Amino acid sequence: MLIKINLVMMISLLIILSALSVYAQRKPSEATRPVVVMSGQTLSDLKEKLKPGNKTEELIDSAGMQLRVAVQHENNKTGAAAELHDASDDVYYVLEGSAMLVLGGKLDAPKEVEPGEWRSPKIIDGKTFEINKGDLVVVPRGTPHQRSTANKDFTMILIKIYAEPLKPGAPKPTSVSQKP
Repeated sequence: MLIKINLVMMISLLIILSALSVYAQRKPSEATRPVVVMSGQTLSDLKEKLKPGNKTEELIDSAGMQLRVAVQHENNKTGAAAELHDASDDVYYVLEGSAMLVLGGKLDAPKEVEPGEWRSPKIIDGKTFEINKGDLVVVPRGTPHQRSTANKDFTMILIKIYAEPLKPGAPKPTSVSQKP
């Protein structure tokens, strides 16, 4: 009986020591890419570059990241499809102007345009918001959303957060690469 208890104690001690040695060997991760700091002037210059059309400009190289950051400008844009993303969240920060945004509800006659990317002509039972300069909007994955800038000039920072890192050279989802 004593031998059995000693054996159990020895095995327990070995497990604890082995866990401690693995824990002691861990180190903090290191940056995978350089930091990005953009001055207000750089963003102002970029906003002017995007006018007068409906354009999007990437701010960082997103390959290998679960993040995409872009500045998007829209002027009098109507008829944009409603969208739903299965595997990405959207964050909008309005830099200039205003837009009408429909959030929630259900997509009417959804079509999958690429894996996990859904489009529809409209949203049923969504809630309409007017978003303006300085507003922050978080659209969680799985949430129908549709934006209109009819008779408006609108510029925002778009941050997309993906469930999986983007592959180098992979095309951007069609929902945000809207260039005329």
